[in-house]
Amino acid sequence: MYDVIIVGAGPAGASAALFTAKAGKQTLVLDNDQSMTKAAWVENHYGAPEIEGPELLKTGREQAGKFGAEFVNKQVEDVSKTDNQRVKVETEDGVYEAEHVILTVGGSTKLAESAGIDTTDGSEPRIKTIIDTDDAGKTSMEGVWAAGTVAGVSVHTIITAGDGAKVAVNVLSEMNGERYVDHDVLKKK
Repeated sequence: MYDVIIVGAGPAGASAALFTAKAGKQTLVLDNDQSMTKAAWVENHYGAPEIEGPELLKTGREQAGKFGAEFVNKQVEDVSKTDNQRVKVETEDGVYEAEHVILTVGGSTKLAESAGIDTTDGSEPRIKTIIDTDDAGKTSMEGVWAAGTVAGVSVHTIITAGDGAKVAVNVLSEMNGERYVDHDVLKKK
């Protein structure tokens, strides 16, 4: 059993995993290795003067992994509620459960639509449909959140990463019953 399952390990997913794992939550990231960022050359990501997409993805996984996020390459087939009000995530060869699930699946709403999660028209070029969320990132299915391009933010890696972090902070705030804040300070030299 996990506290949080994140579907997708692109910038939004890895960023969300970084926050949830660093907060001490059992975090599983299920990814099908199809991130749009794999084909990107990035020169507009704060803190990374220029970086190839695959290297940015690798760095994101390493950062989240440092705090205990578990990454598994699996294709997610379905998301549904369980009798005990957790969220069930089914893959091609297994089932996982968590209190919260964050969908960060790039430009595809196929998983959300098959699960009965509400979608709406997108506003980004080439992104015709997105998951309908509130400002916090909650979807129409309790316990399921969405972040990144699939939730309607711009496809730019810096923006999707920020949205993943925002939604993770909102998930953590709900789990903890108070606003979650994570500010590290420099150690004295």
